[in-house]
Amino acid sequence: MTIRSARLGDAEFIARTILSSMRGHRPSGWFDIALGWPEQPCVDFIARIATADAVSMWHVSQFLIAEIDGKPAAALCALPAAGTGPAAWRAIEQVAAVTELAAPELEAIRKRGTYTRACWVQGGEGDWMIEHVATDPVHRGRGLVQALIAQALDKGRAAGFARATISFLVGNEPAERAYAKAGFVFVEEKRDPAFEAIIGAPGFRMFARAI
Repeated sequence: MTIRSARLGDAEFIARTILSSMRGHRPSGWFDIALGWPEQPCVDFIARIATADAVSMWHVSQFLIAEIDGKPAAALCALPAAGTGPAAWRAIEQVAAVTELAAPELEAIRKRGTYTRACWVQGGEGDWMIEHVATDPVHRGRGLVQALIAQALDKGRAAGFARATISFLVGNEPAERAYAKAGFVFVEEKRDPAFEAIIGAPGFRMFARAI
C-alpha cells in the first residue's frame, strides 16, 4: 500500500468515492437525490466538479488516495471546514455552465439538494474536516481507511489545526467503528423525519478528535 495525493487522472475514481461515501449504508446519497440522474451521468458530472477551476471539497486537490499494487483502492478528502458549502455550490454552478445545463434544471438541483439542511452537521470554521471516506469493496478489511485517516490528520496538524471532525449517516456502523478506532469521539447528532423519509437514515452524526 502507498498513499499519495490525488491527481487529475483520478477524477472518475474520486467521483465514485464521493458517491459511495455519500450513500454510506443506504442506496442513495446527496448527488443521487440532487441530480436525479442514473449513476454514470452522476459520475461524469462529479468527475467534472473534481477537476473544475472552482476548487471545492470535491476537487481532486483535496483528496488522498491509498493504492494497492499501483491502483487506487480507497480515498478521502481532508481540508479546512471553513467555507466548504459556498465553494461546493460554486463548483456545481461552474460545471453546469460548462455542460450547458439549463437554468431551471440547475435550480431544481439546488432545491432537491436542500433536504439535508435540517440535519447536516460538520466541523466549525476553525476545524480540519475529513469527509468522503470510501474503499473499493474488493480492498476492504486491509487497513486502508486507518492509514488514510492517519495521513489526513498529519496533514491537518502540519497546516496548524488543532481539531479534526468527520460526519456520517446515523446507522452507518462500519463507519462509526472505523472512526472510533482512529480516535474520534461523538460530538453531535441531528435528526430530521423528512430526511429519513428520503434516505432511510435518521440524520447525521459528527465525531471529532484533537490532532
